[in-house]
This record gives sequence, C-alpha cells and structure tokens, in this order.
Amino acid sequence: MGWDFNLGGAMGAMVKTAPFIVLRMLVYFGIAILYLVAVGAGGAIGYGFTSFGDGQGAGAIYGALIGFAGASGVLYWIREYILYIVKAGHIAVLTQLHDGMSLPNGQGQITYATDVVKQRFVEASALFALDQLIKGVLRFITGTLNTVAAILPIPGLQNLMGIINAVVRMSLTYVDEIILAYNIRVASDNPWDTSSDALVLYAQNIKTMVKNAVWLTLMMWVLTLLIFLVLLGPVLGFMAIFPGNTGFVAFVVAFIFAWSFKAALIEPIAIFALMQVYFKTIEGQQPDAEWRAHLESASDKFRELKDKAAGFSSRNANEAGTADAPDQSGFKSDR
Repeated sequence: MGWDFNLGGAMGAMVKTAPFIVLRMLVYFGIAILYLVAVGAGGAIGYGFTSFGDGQGAGAIYGALIGFAGASGVLYWIREYILYIVKAGHIAVLTQLHDGMSLPNGQGQITYATDVVKQRFVEASALFALDQLIKGVLRFITGTLNTVAAILPIPGLQNLMGIINAVVRMSLTYVDEIILAYNIRVASDNPWDTSSDALVLYAQNIKTMVKNAVWLTLMMWVLTLLIFLVLLGPVLGFMAIFPGNTGFVAFVVAFIFAWSFKAALIEPIAIFALMQVYFKTIEGQQPDAEWRAHLESASDKFRELKDKAAGFSSRNANEAGTADAPDQSGFKSDR
C-alpha cells in the first residue's frame, strides 16, 4: 500500500536543478501577478464606470471577470512556450540527473536543457501537439480501469469512489511529462512512435503507476493547503489596510500564490518521484502486444499517434537520399 518513490531523492534533485526552480518561480509568480493586476485593474475600471448614480460600483465584478479572461488569454497564448522551455527543459535535466549524468551549473543548465529539447523537438507547436495526444491516450487508459478499489484496496472505499476517481484524474496531470522524459531518455528519432511505446508500457503497469500518482497528488495538495494557510495570515493583514470587506479578495490572493508555489516547486518534485517509479518499473520490459492492440482498436488518440508515427517514418525514408532535406514535422530525425 505504500509508495515506491524516494521523496528525499526527488527533493535533492530540485536542489541540483536550482536554475530551473528559479526560472519556474519567475514564470509562475509572473503569471500570478498578471492575474492579480488584470483582475484588480478590471475591477477598478468596472467600479469606476458604475460608481455614479444608481450603479453603486456594481460593474466591478464584471470588470474583474473581463480582466481574468484577458489574463487567461495571455496564458493560453504562451502555453506552448511554457511547455517547451520551462517544463520540457526541466524534464530534460531531471532525466539526465536520474540517469547519473552531470549537469552544468547556473544559467548554463537552462541553455543545455534547451539544446537537449531542441534535439528531440524542433518546434514548440509540435511538442504541444504530441503532449495533447499523450494526454488523450492517458485519459482513455485510466478510463479502462473497472474500479480504483482494485488499485487501492481500502476497506469501505466504495463509499469514496467519486472522490478517489477525481483524485486519479487529477494525478494524470504529471504522467504526460513522464512520457516526454522517456522520449528524451531513449534519444528518440521518432517521438510519435516512442510515445506510443511509452504509453503501452504505462498501461501494462497501470496499477503501480496510478497508486504512486495518487499518493503524490494527495501529498502535493496537502502541502499546497499548508502553504495557502501560511500565506493567508499575512495577506489578510495586508488587505486590512484597504477600505471595505476585503476578506474574499485575501483568500483569492493567497490561493493564487499558493498555486504558484505548487507549480514552481511542488510539481517538479512529483514529476521526478513519478519518473523514479516509471523507469524502475519498466526496466527490462517490452511493450505488451495485447495492450497495444487494445489501444489501437479502442482509442482514437492512440491511432492518431500511430498514424503520425508512420507518416514521420515514411517522410524520413523518402528524405533519406536528399541531403539536408527540410523536416516539416517539428521533430528532429537522427539520420
């Protein structure tokens, strides 16, 4: 019933990849500040437009919602950059660290990781498309479980199935990054095909992987809650200097910054811990033919992944005789 990862080792990996932790903090706290500024400015403008006559500032909530939507639009626009530079780059150095390789220090670590990612994934859009397909297949694989009680045989669990299933779905957040780590580890020359192999390996070890992913998810959210509670006191004290009832705003601010801590520091710990479990579990294994056949017959996302793998291989075969032929796939082929 226990977990199979080394939490101390995962925390140590964060120290050794400190440049990426700093980068993650800059990015995710920047996102938090973007939301706060956008919502605050939108609320103030909305209040100003409706503060006269009978409006009594009722437009503040609408202005805040518009500000939130605007910030979300900016985040949507940069999502590929975050995956490509921040997440994939950190996964690259964590994978190297897991395998005992030495890493550059300081800013050179980020440059090194970026080069590793570009060796496998030339374009951010291609990596993003691959990541979306991986997530789709993972949702299907988890949906094939008849019952989570088979994975976590806790007495009386049937009464908590709704909550447990929600936690399982939440735990998938980090598994797609483990599949990307597998691509980097094996130095794939066809990421579509390598990802399909990695997904089959995940599926045939589903109980072990989900068990550990659930443990990590629970740990992360407990830690995030503690961070939220620690932040709430100072934020409430700061908001008290402003007129009016600012209690709800203080809760929102504390939550946003707790989320930032989670994304910047806690999530990579979970990713490295899950990476430990995955690489250890699949060691010496080959993708199971029955699982592969099941996924090909039942998952449209897996079939799309296989189709792209076949197209990638055919294109490279056609280009093999042409020197420096351009590759439009967004992935680099080692020819």
